[in-house]
Amino acid sequence: MTAPLTLIGSGMAGLGLVRQLRALQPERPITLITADSGDDYSKPMLSTGFSKRLPPERLASRSAFEVAEELNVVVRTQTRVDAIDPAKRLLSLGAERLPYDELVLATGAVPTPPFAIPEALTGRVFTINDLDDYRAFHAALEALGRPARVAVVGIGLVGCEYANDLTAGGHGVEMIAPEAAPLPRLLPEPLGHALGEAFLEAGIALRTGRSVVELRDEGARVGVSLDDGAALEADLVLVATGLRPRSELAEAAGLSVAPEGIRTDRYLATSAPGIHALGDVACVDGVNAMYVQPLQASAKALAATLAGTPTAVHYGPWPVLVKTPLLPVVSLPPKEEPKRWRIEGEGRNLSALAEDADGRLIGFALTGSQVRRKVELARIAPPLLG
Repeated sequence: MTAPLTLIGSGMAGLGLVRQLRALQPERPITLITADSGDDYSKPMLSTGFSKRLPPERLASRSAFEVAEELNVVVRTQTRVDAIDPAKRLLSLGAERLPYDELVLATGAVPTPPFAIPEALTGRVFTINDLDDYRAFHAALEALGRPARVAVVGIGLVGCEYANDLTAGGHGVEMIAPEAAPLPRLLPEPLGHALGEAFLEAGIALRTGRSVVELRDEGARVGVSLDDGAALEADLVLVATGLRPRSELAEAAGLSVAPEGIRTDRYLATSAPGIHALGDVACVDGVNAMYVQPLQASAKALAATLAGTPTAVHYGPWPVLVKTPLLPVVSLPPKEEPKRWRIEGEGRNLSALAEDADGRLIGFALTGSQVRRKVELARIAPPLLG
């Protein structure tokens, strides 16, 4: 009989792996443990819900019960794993000790606010990293009964997508970040400024070059103090200042862990026998790509490996499509600092080509009408993990 499999995490990585594995092993015993509700949903859709007027229940395609029925798995929701004992192959869940044969860690990543959030502001200051977070934020907006003033802290991918979506949903948005222009990790500054101009035209206020030093309870509003002495007020605050891999459980168990996540080889195997890692928590051969396509490729490769056909994962030159309809953006960030960015185009329709010292293309960024070049450029760009 095939060894039972235990997964920790029910996000796109965990459920994606189960689906891939079920195509290869329909009857293998699988237990999925999740600290949240276990609903099946598309995480990228969370930052499109307000413009589409979609309540949280419309974003979930299946409940945890339906997932269990459809995929023939045991799903344990609202269950937190406290510790892993790799030597004894045991999981600690409170007082319970649960044995495992093979284990996959798909624990994802966690938001990292760079400042303290006062307890008095619970329910008015949010991070969004899963459907349960989105439910809480959506409920707070609905409870206002009117368009909200939302302060978005962070101008990276998550901050920009939610700012665009909230604005399209009729809310007022003010963005705060220390960087000079939006999407600093994905776009060279001139293209970031193009996106910033589109945001300003749509009514989004930008406070770039500024950091939040304090959040205060101002009665019905949240007071936001900035490092230049300025202050603003908002109904709600959305903190979108980046994610870090949720690897504490693995590190406490003695697995090899880096700041980029749980270290794995190309077969997603960790340093502990019988344990694999997948998704946002995994640093695969030195690369942690927190995007959908690498996650899907990893799930497919790991399913084959777990089913008895060892399969190394490869990441292609997959561009990131940013959901900012105010100005379409596509980016393939270079793995190393480019020698130069060659910028072409006019207005907000820009192409930025990242080149090495020999003039070879190692990445690109596109805005406006230039996003149509993404297929052409991806064909000649190097893979993320070849």
